[in-house]
Amino acid sequence: MLNDRVGGEGSSSSSSAQAASADHHHLEPQPPPAAAAQPSRYESQKRRDWNTFGQYLRNQRPPVGLPQCNYSHVLEFMRYLDQFGKTKVHGQGCPFFGQPEPAGPCACPLRQAWGSLDALVGRLRAAYEENGGSQETNPFANGAIRVYLREVRDSQAKARGIPYKKKKKRRKPNSSSNEGMSSTNFHQMHQSPGV
Repeated sequence: MLNDRVGGEGSSSSSSAQAASADHHHLEPQPPPAAAAQPSRYESQKRRDWNTFGQYLRNQRPPVGLPQCNYSHVLEFMRYLDQFGKTKVHGQGCPFFGQPEPAGPCACPLRQAWGSLDALVGRLRAAYEENGGSQETNPFANGAIRVYLREVRDSQAKARGIPYKKKKKRRKPNSSSNEGMSSTNFHQMHQSPGV
């Protein structure tokens, strides 16, 4: 019967072995394509960040378990990461304080950039809940973390002479007949007498 499916009667024994092999592969679940099996860049980074944070907690004396972790451990972790930062943050006594393009080198420390810390906290906040933590007790969602990040953002903006500008949210395009028109122009046009 196997020969009938593959090559008819009179097929060699090698073709029946191939057929058995082919039938065997159809019974096994096929592995997903490589793209689906690999986690996204975000997921990989989130896993690395989570592992790094877990290692940081285990290295504390005494070691801190995840259930005992609170916002103060998160703040300490962010301060610890500053030693690996690549962003020059000028002190108020530095002649380059407030200058976006300093003219020369200085002894001011390198720190983690605000945007990097903000993204890190977002990834760790998600990872905490994915690893069994509750949303209500998530130390990465604590208000003290937001205050710290705001202070870092403001101090780095002052030190570099670059004011932080909040990005405006893009509006979703309307399906109305006034699509290409901003709401301000639309209101001005409809409120102006004589139009």
